[in-house]
Amino acid sequence: MGLKEWIEKPAAHVAPGEKSLSNVLRGAVARLTTPLLPDDYLHLVNPLWSARELRGRIVSVRQETPDSATIVIRPGWGFDFGYAPGQYIGIGLHIEGRWHWRSYSLTSSPTWDDKVISIAVKAMPEGFLSSHLVGGVPEGTVVRLAAPKGDFVLPDPPPAKILFLTAGSGITPIMSMLRTLDRRAIERELDLPDVVHIHSAPTAENVMFRSELERFDATHDRFRVHVRHTREKGKFALSELDEVCPDWRERQTWACGPQQMLDDITAHWAAEGLEDRVHLERFAVSRADTSGSGGTITFAKSGKTVTVDGATTILEAGESVGALMPFGCRMGICQTCVVPLEKGHVVDLRSGKEHAEGERVQTCIAAAAGDCTLDV
Repeated sequence: MGLKEWIEKPAAHVAPGEKSLSNVLRGAVARLTTPLLPDDYLHLVNPLWSARELRGRIVSVRQETPDSATIVIRPGWGFDFGYAPGQYIGIGLHIEGRWHWRSYSLTSSPTWDDKVISIAVKAMPEGFLSSHLVGGVPEGTVVRLAAPKGDFVLPDPPPAKILFLTAGSGITPIMSMLRTLDRRAIERELDLPDVVHIHSAPTAENVMFRSELERFDATHDRFRVHVRHTREKGKFALSELDEVCPDWRERQTWACGPQQMLDDITAHWAAEGLEDRVHLERFAVSRADTSGSGGTITFAKSGKTVTVDGATTILEAGESVGALMPFGCRMGICQTCVVPLEKGHVVDLRSGKEHAEGERVQTCIAAAAGDCTLDV
């Protein structure tokens, strides 16, 4: 309902069909004198206008592969279109009475010209939100956004020689980099740097952005793409680098894909003494690497306790025994779940940072590091 319709709506609790001028005026006065925040008025004019949070509207949903799609979003007030290629955003979608949050790499090139951004989402069997975005979200849906973040970025100017190593949906942040290189080449009347891109996918129809990769390969002399169809030829082995890209040791490398692939790349580059030449993006938190030791968690106000391992979040632990706490995104973005730590220590599962007594902690991404007590 727009601002005009909202003001002109008759007052509540009137007989059906009664829309006299006096009744409309009573309704308008009642609404305009009701204590509302500025955001409430802004929302009536345009749902994307908010002083409290970033919002966006889904403009289009375009299929990339049978199980993935590009989501184009028009952000509202406050979004920074000067983000770095390779960064990610948080997106929140209200489904069945609850906000669901996930982070997705931006696939668009940062520019203030079009005022839209895009992400590419692969539907995962266990991914409620990803499946909804790929197969069920209608155009026009208003979403919440978290500001672009991340250090997996392409510098400007870029290195003279680049190697991209990707697999599956790991290609998404690289597409932002490629589109940015392409745009800069056109704007500055320059060719791309020397770029080799090695990408793995099960089959040809599973290659995200396949037509665009083929176009880059056809139109840029200094861009070469090598696509491995793993169901036919098996996983790309790093021992093949010397054949596919003989000068890989001289290149700055950006790699994104499954955890095992990134672990293998880390070890391979370390063995060559080239750790400073590889940049990695890991989509999932590896709880095995950053978890606490576990322990008994006491929820002081409810009087409930639970003993958990070091990979179970405090939020999950509380829910398992009925000690309910506030939450929003459940992934460390929205800060809704922050509560005081009365005793003991907990660890942040993303960074490994330890928090001590007296600090406030995010229960959705923190685990017990020994026995601890929460003021909740």
